[in-house]
Amino acid sequence: MTGPFSRFVLWTAPKKRRSRARTDGESGGGGAKSARVVVLAGPSGAGKSRLAGRLHAAYRWPVVRLDDFYRDGDDPALPMVSLGGTRIVDWDDPRSWDADAAVDALSRLVSIGRASVPTYDLARSAAVGSSVVQAGPGSLVVAEGIFAAEVVQRLRDDDLLHSAWCVHHARWLTFGRRLVRDLAERRKPPAVLVRRGLALCRDEPAVVARMHGLGARPATPTEVKRALRPGSRAGSTPFAG
Repeated sequence: MTGPFSRFVLWTAPKKRRSRARTDGESGGGGAKSARVVVLAGPSGAGKSRLAGRLHAAYRWPVVRLDDFYRDGDDPALPMVSLGGTRIVDWDDPRSWDADAAVDALSRLVSIGRASVPTYDLARSAAVGSSVVQAGPGSLVVAEGIFAAEVVQRLRDDDLLHSAWCVHHARWLTFGRRLVRDLAERRKPPAVLVRRGLALCRDEPAVVARMHGLGARPATPTEVKRALRPGSRAGSTPFAG
């Protein structure tokens, strides 16, 4: 990230007519006609979920956990990778994630103020239920996940995007936070988590660069929260082009 944060140029959607989402018979839940999506991308363990929680607590913006759109572990199309001589699903490959379903849910939430989203259990590698997310008129919608940058251009093209960010810290700090979290949640066997964590740490600069190339502005969680607060350029004129 270069230059002072005050000179950041936010990735905002151009002004154009918004395409309507398919409703498939769903009724509206408040009609969030002027809502837009704030995308929080970033490496695993960078603090996206924590930041999304803070934004929700501060402004009551609904949060969509895009990692809940992972494909089930028994899907034969899932990408595989060899890690320490063991063949496992490559959960860091975007092909392990259902981007179409994620974009559809965000489109519904913006267009009609209501969307059903899956609840995914990483330890089981499967969706174990679902929940309904609602957005009030004019509310921002926070979409966070490790593959969030993959849908930035689609959201922009559909006039659904407010801004997109790649949340990150120093990579060894991210490594430590990620490992503590994953071990505490027992997401995978400890040996797998350590090997995966080291691989992610090695690849993190390239991951951040790729997300930036996809349209997500690199920033720390503190910088993002400051930029989005009411009264800031983004907070006071969220739908400006």
